[in-house]
Amino acid sequence: MTTVALLGTGIMGHPMAKNLVRSGVALRVWNRTRGKAEPLAEDGATVAGTPAEAAEGADVLVTMLADGPTAAEVFTAANVAPGTVWLQMSTVGVEWVGKLAELAKAADVVFVDSPVMGTKVPAEQAQLQVLAAGPDDVHEKADLVFGAIGSNTRWLGVEPGTATRLKLVMNAWVLALTNATAESLALARALGVDPQLFFDVMTGTGFDVGYARMKGPLMLNDDYPASFPAALAAKDARLVVEAAGDAIDVAGAAATLAHLQAAVDAGHGEEDMAVLYRAVAKEG
Repeated sequence: MTTVALLGTGIMGHPMAKNLVRSGVALRVWNRTRGKAEPLAEDGATVAGTPAEAAEGADVLVTMLADGPTAAEVFTAANVAPGTVWLQMSTVGVEWVGKLAELAKAADVVFVDSPVMGTKVPAEQAQLQVLAAGPDDVHEKADLVFGAIGSNTRWLGVEPGTATRLKLVMNAWVLALTNATAESLALARALGVDPQLFFDVMTGTGFDVGYARMKGPLMLNDDYPASFPAALAAKDARLVVEAAGDAIDVAGAAATLAHLQAAVDAGHGEEDMAVLYRAVAKEG
């Protein structure tokens, strides 16, 4: 039986862990706040007290953590054995994916750059899309995990960072859609237009976007149960802007970052990223 250690059981890691247990692997989990990991014991996972305890003897290590510095800190603390396959599934950006790959190389650990597309509900339904880059000879072992948590895996070559760069491209699109939805709905209200007409008019058109229909009602109801928290979305937007550098003008991502950061600064960081509407509408 394959043994998997999953480090990070937050809004994404928790449902991923549940699906891994259902797939039949022996799963150990760790989270900095232990209380978030403990309910997984009822599903059949072993809850570890430290990253090293979780990683000891594991065939595969999965990290689903907030950012690059956190992933580096936890990986170092895990004292991972040589030859272990590390599926680094956090969104960490271009700079940090390189640093993490170097950490893995120094520890003689096989690094697979494998961020995911999807939020809480797709994670619960094992419908995440995995973007992966890593050695060909670990595909089979990695796919045991990817198949349990997702509906599709796209192998993008062997070079670390390839998958992360595509993830940033996709995030730029998702962030822009969220911000554009907020701006259109806020503009409707400012102009005295029924916001529902926004959805009615785009029905059946080429610009009818399901994502807007998912986030829009949250904005109109001013209720933001977290599918993906604003604080993490702000981190992702910052990674997009940093990756673009001076090469291109990513004004849309920059505007989204400004609105997300304003929402976070106003105390809404744990609410869904759609809460950026409050910044767009200048509601605080």
